[in-house]
Amino acid sequence: MSFRVSETTLPGVLMIEPAVFADARGFFMETYQHRRYASSGIDRVFVQDNHSRSCRGTVRGLHYQLRHPQAKLVCVIRGEVMDVAVDIRKGSPTFGRSAAVVLSDTNHRQLFVPEGFAHGFCVLSGEADLLYKCTDYYAPGDEYGILWSDPKLGIDWPVTSPVTSEKDQAYLPLLRTPAENLPAFSG
Repeated sequence: MSFRVSETTLPGVLMIEPAVFADARGFFMETYQHRRYASSGIDRVFVQDNHSRSCRGTVRGLHYQLRHPQAKLVCVIRGEVMDVAVDIRKGSPTFGRSAAVVLSDTNHRQLFVPEGFAHGFCVLSGEADLLYKCTDYYAPGDEYGILWSDPKLGIDWPVTSPVTSEKDQAYLPLLRTPAENLPAFSG
């Protein structure tokens, strides 16, 4: 397979399919190469990598930072997840719309989530390990979120009794989130 980048249903949210070279020993792939990603529209400087492990049925999100917005490049190195991006930028023509992609250790896909989008995922396998690159540092006082189960978002989560945090359960639906707590669309 050759390196491919494609638009999801949301402009700017991109699915990446890296070139994977497999043989009897296993496989090799470049998970990030700045020149190649930049020429495909992902010209960001990533400053932090995060690793998240979760069990089957876990839903994390929908998270974002407001004063320190982060673009994210997400991949799964073990297991399988449904990864979701939601446009929460005030004034955006796609405000409130979402895009979902299945990422796994077998399909090797990545999802690029730009600044101004909320991000979350649901674990489909027994366990899943996500790695994601961020364009800004985590800022403890700058954590925001949208209620993952907001029916107006129309996300078809593949779980009926999710494992979630109390914090994620307490977030408001998008249309009830104060406008000053949402990023603005810059065109």
